Amino acid sequence: MRQQRPYPSDLSDARWELLEPILSAWRAERRGKGIDIGRPPEHDLRRIMDAILYVDRTGIPWRYLPHDFAPWETVYGYFAAWQKDGVFDQLNGLLRRLVREAAVRDAEPSACVLDAQSVKTSANVPAGGQGIDAGKKIAGRKRHIGVDTLGLLLAVWVTAASVSDNAGGIHLLSHIAKAHPRITKARADTGCRTKAIDHGASLGIDVEVTRRDRARRASRSSPGDGSSSGPSAGS
Repeated sequence: MRQQRPYPSDLSDARWELLEPILSAWRAERRGKGIDIGRPPEHDLRRIMDAILYVDRTGIPWRYLPHDFAPWETVYGYFAAWQKDGVFDQLNGLLRRLVREAAVRDAEPSACVLDAQSVKTSANVPAGGQGIDAGKKIAGRKRHIGVDTLGLLLAVWVTAASVSDNAGGIHLLSHIAKAHPRITKARADTGCRTKAIDHGASLGIDVEVTRRDRARRASRSSPGDGSSSGPSAGS
C-alpha cells in the first residue's frame, strides 16, 4: 500500500496497469546494459511517473518538486532518458491505439491533419529559440502538430515562430510517413504550399490544402451547434 497522500495528477491503478509493462521493459533493457539512473539503483517507476505528471500538470520548475517524490535530479534524469529512448512515444502510441479502438476505428490511422500555431513566450526564454511570425505578427515560438482525425497526437515539432508552416509541414510529413505508414491522406491549411505538397506526394501521402471558411467557422463555434465533418470511421 502507498502511504503518502495522493496528488490529483497521480496515476490511477488502471492507468498504471497500462503503462507498467513498457516502463518495466525499458528498465530491464537498461539493466541488461549495466545502466541505471540515480541512487538508490532502483526507484519506484510509478512514483517517478507521478512526479513527472505533477510537473506537467502544475508547470513548476523541476527544482520545486515536492520532497515526498524522489530527488528532482533523479526524476529529471528519468524524464530525459525516457524522452531520449522514445518511451513517451511508445506510451502515446499505446494510448492512441486504445482510444481509436474504443471509438471503433482502426488502431492505426490512414489520414491526418496538419496545423501550426504561433504563441508568445515568457521573458526567460532564450532569444535564440524565438522568432517572429510575419503573418500573425507574433514574437515567440511555433508548434507544428500532426494529429489523426480524432485529434490524437501523431507528431509535434516546436520551432521559432519565424519557421514557416511549409517547412513545418515537410518535417511533420517525414516523421508521420515513417512512424505511420498506413497514412495516405493529409489535410492542411494554406500555410502548406507546393514544396510540402510535393514532399507528401514523394512519401505516398496526398496533401489536400483547405481554405478556412470564416462564415462556417463562426457558425460552428456558436452555442448549441454540434455539427462536425471529417473522414469516415476507420480513417
